[in-house]
Amino acid sequence: MQFSPEALIVLAPLIAAAFAGLLQRYIGDRVAMALTTASVGLSLTLSWPIFAEFVWGDGHARVIELFRFIDVAGFTSTWSVRIDTLSAIMLVVVNTVSFLVHVYSWGYMAEDPHKARFFSYLSFFTFSMLALVTANDFLQLFFGWEGVGVASYLLIGFWYQKRSANDAAIKAFITNRVGDFGFALGIMAIFFCYGSIEFDAVFEAAAANPGLMIGVGEVQFSAIEVVCFLLFIGAMGKSAQFFLHVWLPDAMEGPTPVSALIHAATMVTAGVFMVSRCGDLYHLAPLASGFVTIVGATTALFAATVGLAQNDIKRVVAYSTCSQLGYMFFAAGVGAYNAAMFHLFTHAFFKALLFLGAGSVIHGLHHEQDMRYMGGVRKPMPITWAMMTIGTFALIGFGIPGIGGFAGFYSKDAIIEAAYGSHGIGAQFAFWCGVTAALLTSFYSWRLAFMTFEGKFRPNPHAHHHDDHGDHGAHHAPADGSAPAHESPWIMLAPLFVLAAGAIFAGYVFYPYFLGEHAEGFWHHAVPLAHGEHHDFPAWVIWAPVVVTVIGFLLAVIFYLWQPGAPKAMAKGPVWSFLYNKWFFDEIYDFIFVKGARALGDLFWKVGDKRLIDGFGPDGVAAASNFFSRNLRRLQTGFVYHYSFIMLIAAVAFGAYAILAGIGVGQ
Repeated sequence: MQFSPEALIVLAPLIAAAFAGLLQRYIGDRVAMALTTASVGLSLTLSWPIFAEFVWGDGHARVIELFRFIDVAGFTSTWSVRIDTLSAIMLVVVNTVSFLVHVYSWGYMAEDPHKARFFSYLSFFTFSMLALVTANDFLQLFFGWEGVGVASYLLIGFWYQKRSANDAAIKAFITNRVGDFGFALGIMAIFFCYGSIEFDAVFEAAAANPGLMIGVGEVQFSAIEVVCFLLFIGAMGKSAQFFLHVWLPDAMEGPTPVSALIHAATMVTAGVFMVSRCGDLYHLAPLASGFVTIVGATTALFAATVGLAQNDIKRVVAYSTCSQLGYMFFAAGVGAYNAAMFHLFTHAFFKALLFLGAGSVIHGLHHEQDMRYMGGVRKPMPITWAMMTIGTFALIGFGIPGIGGFAGFYSKDAIIEAAYGSHGIGAQFAFWCGVTAALLTSFYSWRLAFMTFEGKFRPNPHAHHHDDHGDHGAHHAPADGSAPAHESPWIMLAPLFVLAAGAIFAGYVFYPYFLGEHAEGFWHHAVPLAHGEHHDFPAWVIWAPVVVTVIGFLLAVIFYLWQPGAPKAMAKGPVWSFLYNKWFFDEIYDFIFVKGARALGDLFWKVGDKRLIDGFGPDGVAAASNFFSRNLRRLQTGFVYHYSFIMLIAAVAFGAYAILAGIGVGQ
């Protein structure tokens, strides 16, 4: 095994997770927390110089082989650490957010009795994600892919005493298994078609034979299209795209740091990373790329509509994540992989900021999550308000073309422009979905801000009269109408400042490298480049996102500051009910899959198994034997004259048979 700093980046969180999880009884909570936080901090410290090497230095791609993983009958996989621009971006994203989440959790989970277990899960999640993004072949990528699935199951269901947390964990696990089945089939198809699972070898083989066909009998399909389609099915599950998105909002049942870790920069972005990593394949598959574009654009619009009507502060941010992932995917679908990765990069900062800010609000409001029972939080929690306002500006992509703006302005506008300039399948549909989703994003983001921080405090009539901290009377609002809240401790606020800096400056600083004049030197052929900045876009295309963002802000002001009674009136209508119930996807899936599977199981069990197989099989034979034995038993009466009568009948019958047989022979 070859030791290197790159290997330490990946393995340090795993070692710490093992110590914290297996030895927690001996080392205690604080040592376990310190060990896991320090290990991720070490990985972060080693990751930023690698990223800087590609940004400002003369970075070069390299593969560090650690050990042979599998070598059976021509199928080989070596556990490696692949370092190139794509993995360098993901290393800093994953480790930065994970480290800040670890630090934040010291404050947020201070009163939880299972801190060592929680931090062990966090570090194991980080290791799995690092293994995924540094993979050099599809098998290692799949190993990390499944690792984050297991870790997310453990983290979402961390409070296993809650039925809702257990249900959410199971829902996430099963939904991802659906996508992962397609992903596994895609990897099998890759080995079948190209004889290797190593990235570079597969990409070269696909480019050398783009017309390769695969199928059964006379039904033939393009191999590259089938492979890319199957791989994207996996991405749909992991990154919560339309039809396989249903697990993501329910994942809010886990602790808020888990929400930030899963939704901001790690698990849900794995699909975007995978599609970008396989950009050389999707570049040769226009139909599969069009499918990616349409699904991504649909997700961006769908999730934005649902976010309009949600009341749980974490669910609003969760649907925002789902929508932003849609932007990333349709960017990849139109070939703008660098724009997709740039939005992934900037999104990590402002989405982690919003989630951790939401956690600060929940902590300060004594674990209240329903925005209908908030209001007036700005005065008692000014720092949290300022941080979440920065995150809101970055999420809506606030900025002025030609001047600048927050991080989301640079990346999201680049995606919308790339869709407009593309001639690929579904590109124009994606453009209009992107613009519409930008309008809705602005509205629901400011809706969250105004309902949470502005106006007067609205107490929850169903709340207890004391909170989990024993603060009796905490829910009685002060006379000035502000919320009975308290600012979070500095251990929770410090990560917000770091993320806020990224939400403000990450777009401006790194735009030249991801999309601008330094893109060629920065990417080093890690992804096929799209040079959207060289298009001569009409002015209305450039200004459309800005205009709809302002319109969304003004609508939120009207509905939630000037006419706060209007939303209550609208909430009684069918449109609100449709959006609040998430297009009734859960109900439809419950009817088709849950109740359908139960009905099918009952059919096979009660009809097929019990009535047919058992009825005509062992149960039927046993019943027949029982019937005949019960009736034969009646002949055994114990009376001699009964037996004599039977013997007489038998003798007569035998004699009659002999006579009739003799007559037949004589003739």
